[in-house]
Amino acid sequence: MSTVTTPHSGRAASPTVPEPGEPPASAAPDGGTAPAPRRDAEASRAAILRAARHLLARHAHADITLKAVADRAGVSAPLILKYFGNKDALFARVMSFESDADALLDAPLEALGRHMVRHLLEGQTQRGADPVLRIVFAPLQGEQGDILRANFRAQVSERLAGRLSGPDAGLRAELAVSTLLGLGVMYGIARGSHLRATTIDTIVDRYAPAVQAQLAP
Repeated sequence: MSTVTTPHSGRAASPTVPEPGEPPASAAPDGGTAPAPRRDAEASRAAILRAARHLLARHAHADITLKAVADRAGVSAPLILKYFGNKDALFARVMSFESDADALLDAPLEALGRHMVRHLLEGQTQRGADPVLRIVFAPLQGEQGDILRANFRAQVSERLAGRLSGPDAGLRAELAVSTLLGLGVMYGIARGSHLRATTIDTIVDRYAPAVQAQLAP
């Protein structure tokens, strides 16, 4: 392997070695080696999580390899190990709904039905998927599906119930979430042609009252 000599000390400097998953260094105009542009760590993590979620919605957990996740995310498998440690740690993150619930429930209670419906639809149209819909694929996942279900109940349904006052808060929360998931399945999975041809504003106006009605005491 060749080395680069520093102009002032005359000592050989170690060549620049890119991070796993990063492009190699490019040549600088003066003939030296320019530092490789570093991939944004948060963007890489987000791409890896999106890829893992996509694959989990289509394949059993046991059949998904780190290489498949890496190929879809556009990174290397060693970079996944660097950020997440191992496959189990990566999918523990994927099977959590904590951050998804943060966004889904981020509205005052009186406007929450509209917010939830809009958030789900915009997830489909702008981001290609709504992460909360991962719960509908739990039957594919065997024991991992039990983890998905437990996380969903605790992090989405029970968290929503905790915000509701009055009787039957748990029931009302589950009815509101199931109403929302029905729309998500028809829009994002069955891809209903009439729904897909209708503006988000129109769907929100027509559908949000059904979700909001379940949130009311």
